[in-house]
Amino acid sequence: MNFVVYLAGEIHSNWREEIKDKAKSLNLPITFVGPMEHHDRSDDIGEEILGRQPGKVYKDEAASQINNFRTSVLMNKADVVIALFGEKYKQWNTAMDASAAITLNKPLILIRPENLHHPLKELSNKANVTVETVNQAMKVLAYVLET
Repeated sequence: MNFVVYLAGEIHSNWREEIKDKAKSLNLPITFVGPMEHHDRSDDIGEEILGRQPGKVYKDEAASQINNFRTSVLMNKADVVIALFGEKYKQWNTAMDASAAITLNKPLILIRPENLHHPLKELSNKANVTVETVNQAMKVLAYVLET
């Protein structure tokens, strides 16, 4: 059985590589998908496809349409969504993606440090599983894939 896992969360740190390395070390049959991880490409994709926009708001709107389309297509193909909330960056996109996973009835593993328990308590309550580390999330997937 091969799983497709959508990795939702900030794109500024290497947490996705940590998950991919852990999956590989556990020999888990997983294909990972997620948002565009190259920040400039994500910001510029609207103008790249639709042409120069008349201002920053329009540029953001054009990019958002295409990025949201990407998220919708890839999340709909996913068997599982992992949403990581870190401590360093604002996590608006992570919250949006986690909420979309819940709405789509996609199994959701929420990773958040203990000190974010209070601000994420409602979202955590809606997730299927809430853990504090990448390692714990991968152990959950390993258990699901165990025969």
